[in-house]
Amino acid sequence: MFMNTSKSRRRVAVAASMAMLATGVLAGCGGDSGGGSTPTLTWYINPDVGNSDASKGGQATLAANCTKNSGGKYKIKVELLPNSASDQRTQLLRRLAAGDSSMDIMSADPAFVTEFAAAGYLAPIPAGMEKNFTEDRVQSSIDASMYKGKLTSVPFWANTQLLWYKKSVAQKAGLDMSKPVTWDQLVSAAQKTNTKVGVQAKLYEGYAVWINALVAGAGGKLVENPSATYENIKLGLDSEAGKKAATIINKVATSGVGGPAVGSSDETASLTLFQAPNGGFLVNWPYTYGAYTGDKKDVAAAIYPRTVADKDSAPPFGGIQLSVGKNSKHTDLAYQAIDCITNQENTTAYMVASGNPSSRKKSYDDAKVKEAFPNGIAAQIRTSLDKAVPRPLSPYWGDVSGALQLKFSPPSAVNQQTPATAQKYILDVLKGKALL
Repeated sequence: MFMNTSKSRRRVAVAASMAMLATGVLAGCGGDSGGGSTPTLTWYINPDVGNSDASKGGQATLAANCTKNSGGKYKIKVELLPNSASDQRTQLLRRLAAGDSSMDIMSADPAFVTEFAAAGYLAPIPAGMEKNFTEDRVQSSIDASMYKGKLTSVPFWANTQLLWYKKSVAQKAGLDMSKPVTWDQLVSAAQKTNTKVGVQAKLYEGYAVWINALVAGAGGKLVENPSATYENIKLGLDSEAGKKAATIINKVATSGVGGPAVGSSDETASLTLFQAPNGGFLVNWPYTYGAYTGDKKDVAAAIYPRTVADKDSAPPFGGIQLSVGKNSKHTDLAYQAIDCITNQENTTAYMVASGNPSSRKKSYDDAKVKEAFPNGIAAQIRTSLDKAVPRPLSPYWGDVSGALQLKFSPPSAVNQQTPATAQKYILDVLKGKALL
């Protein structure tokens, strides 16, 4: 994609963004006042249950609700981002780097918000609103909103992966799902029952999520010092934890339990694999339950699998943070709108409609949430969020993730040398010695 050649690297995103801008594809810069006296706030949303349709309960619905409840202070229009998290990052980064004044509200992956904050692209959160934006939030969502000790984005929904399984398959395999299960046990259970284990190993951000969870589950860290500059960054991939992660990836891929196309499997493909008659197990986000089209009475969820038997697992943390671009013409109104979007009523309703978990603790006591996620699944999500581990909150995560995916692909070729090879490549990319 690009070479990192800047010696200062004060803003990791600039080189990439300027290279993209040079192609001349950026369009739509500039704020929109809506042509009237009421300011229009543009909210860039990631795809969800409703996309741009305000009747489906998604982010577009929240935009309509908050527009109505603003008393004429503002109106919110939504702009739909691409499906891929990586493509979402590219579009947002491109606009932010260009000083686009329409960046009033952005729905962004926590790992990318850190990059935007480090580059100085975000408007500061008003001091008087910080309490509103952190109260009643799960701690993992607050942690993901911080950069160098300051709140730079607002928790919206807080995602975490669970281990989904068919109760009939687990029983046949002799697995006690009330106790922690390891990846090795999953592979053995799938082989014993001639079923599959759904994972995400396509060349995209979801694969980096899996790798990070495996390394963290073995007690390691992909990036030892996330806040460091690129010259001083220390990676922990070339380690016993990295090698254990590589062993599991290779085992899932080469044993056949990951399915015939494990190297091209994303969230949707892995869910499809799980729904097939020979589907048995799946690691995926909570939307899985609502999206599952088979016999839901046979579906249950457990805590994310352990990398090693004697260490707690590290469930992936994801979700969406809300941020405001520094060049927005309506920063105060944007944060008022975010306060509305993320209030108790809206985040709970959004969780029920979309299947995306709320960042608010009280949502999990709501009767409608328990109905939407029955059989203890709501409580399991809440427990997993307490244990969830984010990807490294480094301003260089975009580069780290891209290089990591390349060197760990295809998953069937991953071996004990892969972590060391990947670590060297990542460092070379960060220092401008290699192309990404």
